[in-house]
Amino acid sequence: MDVLLAFLKLGVTSFGGPVAHLGYFRDELVRRRGWIDEAGYGDLVALCQFLPGPASSQVGFALGVLRGGGLLGGIVAWTAFSLPSALLLFAFAYGADALSGTVGSGLVHGLKLVAVAVVAQAVWGMAQNLAPDRARASIAVAALAVAVLAPGSVGQVASILLGAGSGLVLCRAGDGAGAGSLALPISRRAGAVALAIFAVLFVVPQFLATALAAQGFALFDAFYRAGALVFGGGHVVLPFLRAAVVDPGWIGPDAFLAGYGAAQAVPGPLFTVAAYLGALVRPGPNGAAGAAIAVVALSLPGLLVVYGSLPFWDAFRTRPPARAAMRGTNAAVVGILAAALYDPVWTGAVLGPRDVALAAAAFVLLTVWKTAPWIVVGLTAVGGVALALA
Repeated sequence: MDVLLAFLKLGVTSFGGPVAHLGYFRDELVRRRGWIDEAGYGDLVALCQFLPGPASSQVGFALGVLRGGGLLGGIVAWTAFSLPSALLLFAFAYGADALSGTVGSGLVHGLKLVAVAVVAQAVWGMAQNLAPDRARASIAVAALAVAVLAPGSVGQVASILLGAGSGLVLCRAGDGAGAGSLALPISRRAGAVALAIFAVLFVVPQFLATALAAQGFALFDAFYRAGALVFGGGHVVLPFLRAAVVDPGWIGPDAFLAGYGAAQAVPGPLFTVAAYLGALVRPGPNGAAGAAIAVVALSLPGLLVVYGSLPFWDAFRTRPPARAAMRGTNAAVVGILAAALYDPVWTGAVLGPRDVALAAAAFVLLTVWKTAPWIVVGLTAVGGVALALA
């Protein structure tokens, strides 16, 4: 029950995209509830940066597995985190255009500004724990530089590799804190089965869609492939989704862009834009059935691959060289978050001095006043509307 309630709360309050979600997770589940230590959380984030799929949803799924004692806990966590935004975007598919006009645009802008504060809080807190010395601080800065110079998933993976290699050289004398607690209840056999299912679903639905001329299988296959091939998640998946639904004529380009705009105004993972797209595709299945197929198919490959990787990852990371590499990797995660704080979080939200002031106020509320994130979200959203009307 605590997994359900915790992730349902996050599902209705976590605005700002995948990087901001990692900040919300850290604040609620690491700092407030103590489900996992800081280093273990950093390890999960580092692993999910390597894997295809939505990194924030994968981290949340893994935390649900950890807290809930197995696969059911992960499913509950993913469902609770994804359901609020999926329902909102499904409703938007039928005309709930909440983004029009001055008030709507101001609301969206305020939500972008609260993401600045949330990510800044995450960078600050994680830097203190994961990059506390000269070596790891230097790795974090180097990772930031790589992520800025090579934006996107390529830069993220390169930063992680840089951190792991640097950690092997510079972080061998650590105290072991780089390897956090990740006693996940997943056997190697279960992990291998999950990876096998991931591979089978990459092939079989496409074959069935062609052999049976079944649009339901074609819809599942299109969204599953998009989720299986994208690294970094979030906005990176949008070109894949456009190719999946616009190019074959299942949905028009204007409707696709409208769904993208709506997805910026709701909490939770951006992958739930699939609920909007699945509801509108032609021919059917569409409506509620299409939305459910699309959301599950888009997220399923990322969940399967992280579930399958965790037992092997946990065995690997307990070795001394792996611990040194993970110290460097965790420091690199700080750099990646810092790079994301600049672009796209800061560049996409802060357009002038008044925005700086509002974002700074939200940051102080979070870090100094220890205000609950959902209250800060509400206040900053209202502040965005006020700025738009001023």
